Amino acid sequence: MSTHGTQTNAFDFTGLNPSLLLDAIESKGIYASSGLLALNSYENRVYQFIAEDGLRYVAKFYRPQRWSSEQILEEHQYSLELQAAEVPVVAPLLLDGQSLFEYQGYQFTLFPSMGGRSFELDNLEHLERLGQHLGRMHQVSLAKPFEHRLAIDLERYVEIPLERLRKWVPKSIALAFFTIAEHVAQACREQYHPSSMMRLHGDCHAGNVLWRDGPIIVDLDDCSSGPAIQDLWMLLSGEHAEQRLQMETVLEGYEEFVEFDRGELKLIEPLRAMRMIHYMGWLALRWEDLAFQQAFPWFNTQNYWEQQILSLKEQLSRLQQAPLQLIPLY
Repeated sequence: MSTHGTQTNAFDFTGLNPSLLLDAIESKGIYASSGLLALNSYENRVYQFIAEDGLRYVAKFYRPQRWSSEQILEEHQYSLELQAAEVPVVAPLLLDGQSLFEYQGYQFTLFPSMGGRSFELDNLEHLERLGQHLGRMHQVSLAKPFEHRLAIDLERYVEIPLERLRKWVPKSIALAFFTIAEHVAQACREQYHPSSMMRLHGDCHAGNVLWRDGPIIVDLDDCSSGPAIQDLWMLLSGEHAEQRLQMETVLEGYEEFVEFDRGELKLIEPLRAMRMIHYMGWLALRWEDLAFQQAFPWFNTQNYWEQQILSLKEQLSRLQQAPLQLIPLY
């Protein structure tokens, strides 16, 4: 299967018109009886619809050249492996044994549409239940490593984004921005040394968890290799004492299935800093895409960069503080 078909521009979704979308879906023997409802997605193009069989589906069209076919298929295999282990994830549909399809140069996948309400980060019962499922997910993850998916590392999350941003930060504040950014980057270099790497969801925040009689984990598009804490730290919020209670609650469920190395708690702030830098670089990378210009009109304004300087200063302060500590277990 071709990695990116006839599409040569990584930002080119211009040919993805409604007629092509419907033709692509129909090529797999599924016929929409409703319109296509565009869902919130920036990297890809994702649409929900009801088919003639009365079922609700989601069609996901991948951004050309973002992932190789091998990387996409490894994501699918991971999802299906988790589903087989009864971890509540939304896995792609298999049609004639295949999960990744191509139509006129665009690669796409079909999923069952799963409804649910928003996950409540401040609900300790929800956190413990999600901790159980993440523990089961990581138990499955430990069976083997990824071969094609990328790793959460300093090169990808710090070095490359910072170099890209040198073309974007206004000259008037470039010195201030890169001075603080380099201090943050250096702290990450000194502190981010995972003792082990495993298969992860990679982007496990509240927006990627639905609640319907329990948590449902969605969108493994960013699944990566990394430390276990990466799938836990984005569930924390509030002051230090609140975060400690939240983490203890998550781990109460998590450790029913797999042991957590509490030494990884010191990676939380480096990972937070890496995510901040990566996010800025991601916006710069995708800025040619008109959908990004419409969704993030504040990016690349003077005010935006000034705010980032303040945010990086605050994050540097966090990096200089003692890491999160939990109540010792005896």
